[in-house]
Amino acid sequence: MTSQKAIRVFIVDDHAIVREGLKQILADTSDLVVAGDAETGHEAIQLARQGKYDVLLLDISMPDRSGIEILKQIKKEAPDIAVLMLSMHREDQYAIRSLKAGAAGYLNKQSAPAELVVAIREVIAGRKYISNALAQELANQVGGNHQTALHETLSDREYQTMTMIASGKCVSDIATELNLSVKTVSMYRARLLQKMKLKNNAELMHYAMKNRLVD
Repeated sequence: MTSQKAIRVFIVDDHAIVREGLKQILADTSDLVVAGDAETGHEAIQLARQGKYDVLLLDISMPDRSGIEILKQIKKEAPDIAVLMLSMHREDQYAIRSLKAGAAGYLNKQSAPAELVVAIREVIAGRKYISNALAQELANQVGGNHQTALHETLSDREYQTMTMIASGKCVSDIATELNLSVKTVSMYRARLLQKMKLKNNAELMHYAMKNRLVD
């Protein structure tokens, strides 16, 4: 197979060991070539602009910006790249948000290597990739009397703040991890509590556990 026909893959993950593991998986597949990698969202956006890649594997949890924010920016500047989101989170937590933001697919990092290769080939063919479990969840929501859950009304940053609070993190820790001010995170917290009609962190944690929004 010639290099022109190879699928050029770009890997974005802040953990070097994860990037190397993904490279090893793809190295065993003749029509997939790792053409670049990055460890920050800023670097990913800069490299994506060069237009040298067909598929971008993007970790949803990045240190400088959220994966969904990076996804939105990349789709604005390099719309032809098919973005496959990778995450340790269960699919029902972030998959729908990722797909609405322009992702071509969503894959849990615990998936088998063969599923990653299948997912890449699906998105490069112009199709969306979701797991059978997520497809079933979506099917369950079609028809019937499915109502929009309160957490689905949150912005991406508010949702991210909610899940972090529900995981036991304080505002200052969240601010440090997301590279935001404590004031900004406090604002997100106030907004999400208001939207979800909750009074405090305890009620938020109870809601998140009840709706399986945290592991």
